[in-house]
Amino acid sequence: MSRVHLVLLWHMHQPQYRDPATRRYILPWTRLHALKDYWGMVRALEAHPQFHATFNIVPSLAMQIEEYATGEFDDPWFDIAFRPANDLSLADKHEILLRAFQVNHENLMSRWPRFVELFHWSQRLGSDRAAEQFSIHDWRDLQLLSQLAWMDEEYLANDPVVSALARHGANFSEQDKENLRAKQRELLRLVLPEYRAAAERGQIEISTTPFYHPILPLLCDSQIARVANPHSPPLTPPFRFAEDAKEQLIRAREYHRKLFGRDPQGLWPSEGSVSDETLSIASELGFRWFATDEGVLGRTRNIGFWRDADGIPENAGELYRPWRFRIGGREIHGFFRDHYLSDLVGFVYSRMGAAEAAEDFHRRLRMIGDRTPRERPATVAVILDGENAWEYYPGSGREFLSRLYERISQDPEIRALTVSEAIAEAGETGALEGIFPASWINANFDIWIGHSQDICAWELLRNAREAFAQAESGKAEARQSGSPEPDLPRAREALLAAEGSDWCWWYGPENSSSTDAEFDELFRKHLTEAYSALGLRPPPEVDQPIKRAFAGAQVTPPTGWLNVHVDGRVSSYFEWLGAGFYASDRRGGAMYGQIHFIGEIFYGFNDEFLFLRLDPLRESFSQLQDCEFRLQIEAAETLKIILRMRGGELDSISVERNDREVAPQTEDCTASIGKVVEIAIARRIFSLAGQNAIRFGVSLWREGLALDTVPREGFIELPLGPDSFAWPVEPPQGASDLTSSS
Repeated sequence: MSRVHLVLLWHMHQPQYRDPATRRYILPWTRLHALKDYWGMVRALEAHPQFHATFNIVPSLAMQIEEYATGEFDDPWFDIAFRPANDLSLADKHEILLRAFQVNHENLMSRWPRFVELFHWSQRLGSDRAAEQFSIHDWRDLQLLSQLAWMDEEYLANDPVVSALARHGANFSEQDKENLRAKQRELLRLVLPEYRAAAERGQIEISTTPFYHPILPLLCDSQIARVANPHSPPLTPPFRFAEDAKEQLIRAREYHRKLFGRDPQGLWPSEGSVSDETLSIASELGFRWFATDEGVLGRTRNIGFWRDADGIPENAGELYRPWRFRIGGREIHGFFRDHYLSDLVGFVYSRMGAAEAAEDFHRRLRMIGDRTPRERPATVAVILDGENAWEYYPGSGREFLSRLYERISQDPEIRALTVSEAIAEAGETGALEGIFPASWINANFDIWIGHSQDICAWELLRNAREAFAQAESGKAEARQSGSPEPDLPRAREALLAAEGSDWCWWYGPENSSSTDAEFDELFRKHLTEAYSALGLRPPPEVDQPIKRAFAGAQVTPPTGWLNVHVDGRVSSYFEWLGAGFYASDRRGGAMYGQIHFIGEIFYGFNDEFLFLRLDPLRESFSQLQDCEFRLQIEAAETLKIILRMRGGELDSISVERNDREVAPQTEDCTASIGKVVEIAIARRIFSLAGQNAIRFGVSLWREGLALDTVPREGFIELPLGPDSFAWPVEPPQGASDLTSSS
């Protein structure tokens, strides 16, 4: 067989979770993964010194780990998790119930029967009753277990504090919590030094990514997305700031040098996104290699890598070798990951036994060696996320990795090398004059700029970037006129953070999570920070959520016509039979301190009326006393209906059209508030010409403050037409006249 060179690259990445204005961490994932995967993954190599690997560390991640290591950080979930149970407020308790169970239940939660017990209790009781009925002992156990679940396997087995708590399993004390709190602070300081030590002993190579993880080709020219997919929606005018791509790379190199004491030789471009222009910039700055996916090579070479029954690709000789790219008179080596093998590690081997999975991977490497040309080594690049997969493995995958590393180390025909070592050992490499512009996902950029929500985000980013350019060019004039200068460095930092890929990853229909709203808000906070630093008021669009469907929302369209008696109660099973409904997981994605009131929303039509029903999360809306329900309906015009409650009863109804109050007839809008809120709105007060859908949202207000909003982002859409059991679509005004005159 040919000698096989395994190039294993673990990509470590989290976006910048810190609010740019308050410096508070909105989400805790950097800290939690630092206590487990970021430290444990590199530590696991120490027992296998012959196995070499590459770790890619994104600067925006390392910067956060550095701050956590100082102990001077503002992480609300850390504070609440270790707060004395007697001091927990109702808002704290709701936050614990939201965050504590955001962990893999099968492999992490299930280790502790007490953790599982608390989860099932919370599910049976519901968040509100659990917040009221859990005892001090329950809260103390839930606080500590929610943190213990994220500790690395080695800590759980060998650290005196962590292992003792793991064995104890329940009935924790406040001193136990304080011990774990101090231990977390101690262990956070160990993460980055572990990487530096492994690099200094020559076992790992550390590569980097553009500082805030942007999609570099799109920064250079957003229109390049249409090369890979001509149907991609255009951004007009395009985003074209190649200087930002260069700055993201310069900052990454400088930060890497400061952190690890040497320049990075390699680059994992964010999401494997490459183009001729970005590789030219990278080679100009001194990068010697980059890596991306086999799909990019396939489109560059106009070949395919279809697998046979053994998983061996066509054109294997093309895939299993480094390539030299000659761009702008310079050269940079490219590595293309085996998508199939990488996905086996990421998604399949977690469902197999550790020994069986390691044996299967090893066998496949040997088959590649048997079936590829023998004149040079078969260089097999396996590249994947180095953190998230391990929640799905028993024991965080450490046994699988140990067995895999041992098998490879003992096979004389296979060598596990860093990327730079593989370049030196590769022998003859192929040469290409250019590369197809694409990312590792489907060899295009659709995830980040293929949907209307993505385009909206890019428009906001482009406008803010242009505002910065204008402020930068006008700096001298501002100084001459005596007006205060904009804080350009602060604005620049916010814009670079807003250029990160993570925000658009969650826009559009492809990806969703319980924290969509937080990601959406963080993106817009970075833009707000940029405008604030420039001394400008952000445009109103920056305040509006971009994500239009709440993660976890269940939307069911109407399946029949309704005939509802508006009396504030569900009169019979048949009254709302056939209604559409919207139901969201109000625990997932909620911001800290928010308590919800509105549960499911039912809706539907008959010939004359649109009916809406709001169900409470609590027993009844009547306990709210003085408040307002505000219903906003978007059609050809904006219609607002306000139900005012006084003393727990409906007091008045008002209707506004385009923000001006109107006086419809009494029967045009009726409502009742009891166990539920029921509303009937007459078709004749709507402006529907040219509309094929109605969109609506509802909010609950008291004393000028919004207590609750559903959906949290955007609107619920009701398609029109008889197929949707809704009013017919009306032609645009004047359409019949235009048709008759043609």
